[in-house]
Amino acid sequence: MNVQTSGLHHVTAIAGAPQRNIDFYVTGLGLRLVKKTVNFDDPGTYHLYYGDDSGRPGSLLTFFPWTGIAPGRHGSGQSTSTAFSVPAGSLGWWSEHFKSLGVESRLTSVSSHEERLSLRDPDGLQLDLVASSTVDPRNPWDSASVPAEYAVRGQHSSVLTVADPAKTVEVLTRDLGMHVLSESAGRVRVGAGDGLAGNIVDVIADPNGTVGLTAGGTVHHVAFRVPDKSTQQQWREELADRGYAVTEILDRQYFTSIYFREPGGVLFEIATDTPGFDIDEPLLELGRSLKLPPWLEPSREQIERKVAPISLPAENNPALVAGA
Repeated sequence: MNVQTSGLHHVTAIAGAPQRNIDFYVTGLGLRLVKKTVNFDDPGTYHLYYGDDSGRPGSLLTFFPWTGIAPGRHGSGQSTSTAFSVPAGSLGWWSEHFKSLGVESRLTSVSSHEERLSLRDPDGLQLDLVASSTVDPRNPWDSASVPAEYAVRGQHSSVLTVADPAKTVEVLTRDLGMHVLSESAGRVRVGAGDGLAGNIVDVIADPNGTVGLTAGGTVHHVAFRVPDKSTQQQWREELADRGYAVTEILDRQYFTSIYFREPGGVLFEIATDTPGFDIDEPLLELGRSLKLPPWLEPSREQIERKVAPISLPAENNPALVAGA
């Protein structure tokens, strides 16, 4: 493969009530809502993007929230956990923070190199906060509810649970240009570039497990980074030549995307780093207004009537509140 990913771009999951989703991820996890738009394939529901101050690739978790959606089932053929990087020594603070919100969390692994705090969001999505001995240099979003000294630095890793890990690892290494970092019983850790936080995928073997059902509280797809559209086009051609059923390049306004499903059943996306989330609203105002692509703008009135009313915590745009 001539093209290699530089790491994770975003993870997209499915949620229920959008206001509950916003309250948890802005106030609970301390992320910033950087874009409020709609699902371009189903404009009657939102597409909500959370990340750091500007929504840099590798910081993003996004949701399609459908009020009343049935719960999904975690299982084989899915990304079964999404992890975020937090500073070493911060998990005690996070445990107390979640306790104050009525959210149950527990330490699931402790070693000299890495500690992991596990929890579920209000829809049952599996999340992990990973505190590593390796310093994550990325700047956090300093919110009112989560001080910068404890705050999320960005994505850490995604867990893929599949029946045959060898085939999935082959896709990640041969077709996405990643490399194996470590192997243990039933788990292979694969990394892009330096293999640090934001560039990691853990592949777990579950040969006899129940196949997952994509619905509320589950991951829809995992997206990997590519610098620009021309590189993405080259990558698409190479993947198609290898026999993958790859989509055409799709315009997502803030990046362009291609999609294909790896042999284990997980839907992969390759998304560009550019143009970013400040192309249609200033950095200070990210997430405040419903943004629509040009082809949906003529239907704005109907769309705004159909989507659920939501409000954004003031801490999402503190400079604007201070200047009001």
